[in-house]
Amino acid sequence: MPDVNRDMDAELARAVASFWRTRRRQGASQGRDSGKRDAGSRTAVTGGRQLDGLIRLVRKWVAQAGLPGAAVVGKGAALPGYFRPTKVWDLLVIADSHLIASLEFKSHIGPSFGNNFNNRIEEALGSATDLWTAHREGAFSESVRPWLGYFMLLEDTRRSAGPVVVRSPHFAPFAGFENSSYARRYELFCQRLVRERLYDAACLILSPADRGMRGVYSVPNGEISPARLKASLMGRVAEFAAIKTPPKVRRP
Repeated sequence: MPDVNRDMDAELARAVASFWRTRRRQGASQGRDSGKRDAGSRTAVTGGRQLDGLIRLVRKWVAQAGLPGAAVVGKGAALPGYFRPTKVWDLLVIADSHLIASLEFKSHIGPSFGNNFNNRIEEALGSATDLWTAHREGAFSESVRPWLGYFMLLEDTRRSAGPVVVRSPHFAPFAGFENSSYARRYELFCQRLVRERLYDAACLILSPADRGMRGVYSVPNGEISPARLKASLMGRVAEFAAIKTPPKVRRP
């Protein structure tokens, strides 16, 4: 019997290596023709497509869940919003005019973690609030409650792993944030996204830039692991497939 977890680890390692290779390639090639380059690490960021390997892997998981005819949309994956006209997601699963799942993929690479961390948090919270309100108001026709997922790849470096002072002069921050690293803050954030039921599953993986080229990554918390996200997503897709499959008629 094949080792499913081992296969998934190997697939994730290849996707992580693809992320770092694509990032390095884009950083080296940007401005080669025009002579214009972005400052610092933004050279690689503005190239896009670094997360395509992870997105392809999740598409594969959806295909394995057994829902024939499902459309897994990447490019142009826009959904109507309630607080804005539309929001473009990284991946949508649609079947029989039902929105089955929507996923967001993000990465956070140094050297800047402070302001960008807050931007990631606000964006994820706003996107979830917008989607659930739009769903409540009937934006997705008669769709069952869609599944919502969040996938974050964080660079594993001294700046993301070191303690950060919290400046809150008027009121004390919640326990767990004081002197916590950005890696720990992302862990708490992803965990709370799920526990507060804003997202059905969230995943955080850490990967160092140097060894990440060889597919090295780590999972800081089993509650927000790739395995949990995969099981939750495939379970929802399989559940919808079972509902849409007509029962077999027993003939006398």
